[in-house]
Amino acid sequence: MTEPVVFLPGMMCDARLFGPQITDLSRDHAVMTVPITQGERIEEIASSVLDVAPMRFALAGLSMGGMVAMELYRRAPDRVTRLALMDTSPLPEPPQMAALRDPQIIRARSGKLREVVSNDLLPQYLAHGPHSAEIGALVMDMALGLGVEVFVRQSRAMQRRRDQQGTLRRINVPTLVLCGAEDSICPIKRHTFMAEMIPKAELRVIEEAAHMPTLEQPDEVTRALRDWLAKPLLLR
Repeated sequence: MTEPVVFLPGMMCDARLFGPQITDLSRDHAVMTVPITQGERIEEIASSVLDVAPMRFALAGLSMGGMVAMELYRRAPDRVTRLALMDTSPLPEPPQMAALRDPQIIRARSGKLREVVSNDLLPQYLAHGPHSAEIGALVMDMALGLGVEVFVRQSRAMQRRRDQQGTLRRINVPTLVLCGAEDSICPIKRHTFMAEMIPKAELRVIEEAAHMPTLEQPDEVTRALRDWLAKPLLLR
């Protein structure tokens, strides 16, 4: 039997971020999604994932989930059989972005989480398309369901994240680097840079998608993940 697949969602998202992929892959893979909602540091979140993950597994993370995936590989490389990093970044938070998060936290704590998601997050998440409104409503529902305290913890973890470029250079498992062509948060150039740092990584760019290609172009992403899962494991 092929190894189980563990998905790590992005900030203020739950398993529904990977709904189409879970539906397809669960026909022939054991699939689980682990929340990244506990801890104010990426390191703490990675530890919580390792506590519940299978002994060995394929790991796929999107956005903040990809950052947790890199940290997880850094500390437990022998448990990860293959790695998919989607719409993410190995770099620490730029100071200007870190500074913007504090006012967002204040607004969220004052009862304006919906406003923060609607005005600050959603405009950057999605490419314009026929299903943008529907996807946006799902993203909002995920965020409001997780609530203010998760938003605060995840914001703090993003502010404090470490540089993972050294981790990328040490990855020696089949690796997929994937991004939406219109992702302005983690653009193509950054993913090209990541793929060049990882030995034998494959770069896949999903057209007509931005920061959430798993929902914007689900069939294309699922095909890319199936190709990744079909690659032979590397001898270590």
